[in-house]
Amino acid sequence: MNLLQNSKGCFIATSEEQPFDSPVPPSVLMKADEASAEPPQPVPPTAHHDARRLVRFIQCPQCSKPFMAPVTLPCGNTICKACLPPPQQRANISYPNTLDRQAGYACPFPACGTLHPTVECSQDVTLTKVMDIIRIEIGKHTGLAGGKLIQLEEIPCVDEDLMVVEEEKRQPGHQRALPAGRLVAAFMMAEMGELHYTSELIYHSSSTAGDDHQDLDLQLLERARDVTQKEVDCLVCYNMMLDPTTTPCGHTFCRRCLTRVLDHANICPICRRNLPIPPSLQNHPSNTTLVAILDGLCPDLVAARSQALNLEEQAGEATLDTPLFVCTLALPTMPTFLHIFEPRYRLMMRRCVEGNRQFGMIMYNRACEPQGDLGATTFLEYGTLLEIINFELLRDGRSFVECRGIGRFKVRDHGMLDGYYVGRVERVEDVSLTEEEHLEAEETRAALVVVEEHNRQNPPTPLDPEVALSTMSTQELLTRCISFIERMRAHSAPWLSARIISVYGGPPNDPATFPYWFASVLPIAEEEKYILLRTTRVRERLKLVNSWIRRIEGQRWPQGSACSIL
Repeated sequence: MNLLQNSKGCFIATSEEQPFDSPVPPSVLMKADEASAEPPQPVPPTAHHDARRLVRFIQCPQCSKPFMAPVTLPCGNTICKACLPPPQQRANISYPNTLDRQAGYACPFPACGTLHPTVECSQDVTLTKVMDIIRIEIGKHTGLAGGKLIQLEEIPCVDEDLMVVEEEKRQPGHQRALPAGRLVAAFMMAEMGELHYTSELIYHSSSTAGDDHQDLDLQLLERARDVTQKEVDCLVCYNMMLDPTTTPCGHTFCRRCLTRVLDHANICPICRRNLPIPPSLQNHPSNTTLVAILDGLCPDLVAARSQALNLEEQAGEATLDTPLFVCTLALPTMPTFLHIFEPRYRLMMRRCVEGNRQFGMIMYNRACEPQGDLGATTFLEYGTLLEIINFELLRDGRSFVECRGIGRFKVRDHGMLDGYYVGRVERVEDVSLTEEEHLEAEETRAALVVVEEHNRQNPPTPLDPEVALSTMSTQELLTRCISFIERMRAHSAPWLSARIISVYGGPPNDPATFPYWFASVLPIAEEEKYILLRTTRVRERLKLVNSWIRRIEGQRWPQGSACSIL
């Protein structure tokens, strides 16, 4: 019997008489690459020779037992609920300062290490059902061995720095005689806690027929595929999940299906709970365990679905499907009122009303500056997607349109249709709440270090304004803005008149929307407000608004005057 080291640094035994799970030799892969440039076709695992790998799919990396009440963390990794570490208090976080986000679990996976909010660590509903079904099927197949046993020997993973290990120096692992069938036996050994997540197995069969009970493994795998198929179907498209993505509430969908759901409402389609994730799922990881299970059990089906989806998306990538109105600045969540009189925009509005009632508003590029990949264009590359709320058509063909901003976008490509611009746009979204919280904590902590150093070296000199803003929490930044509004109201600032407030409403208490409201009522250059469309952090927008306030206060402009001097 020989010992070989696999790609993970684990040592496994091989023999001509006793085949078992082993990696493909690199030389074989190299010859295959040289022989054909075609991409390798996915090969479904065999129930017999890949038994150890199949069982590892459903083992908890922490306790090494098959998942029990699995929890998929926001980083995409899964562990048993009992393996979660004790919750810790999350410090230096003020937005969103809600009770369910004040505590978190320190991620036990070294590659992550994030303090995940407890509210985003719910039990994985899909994986829980899959594990329940698997345990039932294992129980049914245990009796099919007819009293036949198979001897299992664990080969523990050793130091990855060691390249050669002599057999006599190898650390002994657990040994068990369990009901025949490698899949059943390996699962039972893991359930007993005697098969570490990284360990390999050697099988010593007692079969006199020489078949090594391969029929039992095949029956179990086929049955497991059949009974779990319903549970791995997406409840949006009713097909097998493609790139399964789990929400903070524990429900799983195809990634593409979930993004389409979030286009309409930021709630889970099953439990209706609010989802604190970007609608495009930017930086939101897939469920690594379910991805591994599906890729391992039915790679051919996954590949077929992926190929069909790629063809569908390629067909739509070049589509210029968003009408673009080059006019003025519009902001998310804020109303925009338009008087449409040009024939080309009359046609555009009529088509929008008959369609999804949405179009993009972009500003003129007055400075003629290059716009990223678009180059020199007559408009700026960032805009706001507007939804038509009210449409009043006049007798002469003109119309009054009331719209509201529903999102931001970046123009990726554009063209002309009947005299007006149309484009292919990419959604612009804020980072996730988890990342927002992390960045706030890091920024305030770093700023306080700078302040301490400044006070130690230059006590009498004033602190840099940007550093001073960075020391403030997100909630403090908002409070400073609200205080400024109250002072301006007390001085009867014309840009806070009753007429303007009746249109835009009072100042919101939500840090995410306040900057848009403030920019809508403040009479400063639109080019300065435009910067808000490019930001992806709530805190960044509040700091920008506070810089405007600092400049206004620094001008000492007369009571009630406008601040167009900016």
